[in-house]
Amino acid sequence: MRYFSVMHCVAALLRPPQSTFELGCAAQVFGIERPGLPTRYGFRVCTERPGPVATHAGYDMLVTTGLDALDEADTVIVPGWLPAREPPSPAVVQALRRAHSRGARVASICSGAFALAHAGLLDGRAATTHWALADEFAARFPQVKLDPDVLYVDHGDVATSAGAGAGFDLCMHLLRNDQGARYAAHVARTMVMPPHREGGQLQYSAPPHPEQIDGTLAPLLEWITGRLGEPVTVEHMAAHAGVSARTLARRFADQLGTSPGQWLLTQRIATARGLLESTDLPVDAIARRVGLSSATNLRRRFVAALGTTPGAYRRAFRATGAAARPG
Repeated sequence: MRYFSVMHCVAALLRPPQSTFELGCAAQVFGIERPGLPTRYGFRVCTERPGPVATHAGYDMLVTTGLDALDEADTVIVPGWLPAREPPSPAVVQALRRAHSRGARVASICSGAFALAHAGLLDGRAATTHWALADEFAARFPQVKLDPDVLYVDHGDVATSAGAGAGFDLCMHLLRNDQGARYAAHVARTMVMPPHREGGQLQYSAPPHPEQIDGTLAPLLEWITGRLGEPVTVEHMAAHAGVSARTLARRFADQLGTSPGQWLLTQRIATARGLLESTDLPVDAIARRVGLSSATNLRRRFVAALGTTPGAYRRAFRATGAAARPG
């Protein structure tokens, strides 16, 4: 725990076109003065070329501070880096390295991990980024130990978060480490959000689906999805397809990149997710409906696949009352 009692300078490095939500995560946590709570952070934004900075939301921001702000910051945050395929300039890379070398904490939100990786700050270390960018990140930075399942990774001096909403999780984690749980809980209440979320980002990714299914598997997959509540086995699947279990396994591996049993389990969990989101059915009833026999079995499979429980997942995604806009 750091427990800073003096003003701590946080600088967000913007890159046009800037993602406004990711920036908002950092600004909301570190840049707002709250009644009844001592102000412990100074927040500023900077960019490589000061002036109007375009955003993905269709408006420009006027940013008057350049990269020299990173030389004075105690924490540097890169709130997104889009398009991710375009590397930062040598000047930005040097500014990030310089800040880290003198002891500043450097953090990224969502695609901002690409900027940190280009600067070499993640070499040989664990990191995360948005699940939709995980394959591209892993291919480009094999020297980084990518963990696409978690909401954030914090090494103390360097931290990365998953998709946009996980930026709040990381910022709240840093705040809690800096100021303690009581201070963080107060900030969380003002934002009407939990100070800590359960699970990882797998629960927020879209359920997987095959991009290419030829005629040999499509009818079988349709047959299976209509019988998820039944005790379908790999042997049943092979018999219905009129092939051996070994041939079926080869076709699944070729077309879907997984085994028949794993594909079936994934469909059961995906269907359970939908029922948890859209119905009031008890967890035990959902488990039976998707062919997982009991609430205990569903919980075990759910935790293994998504890193959270069915109950926690339902609380996070069940629309009750006025619907909240997704972050």
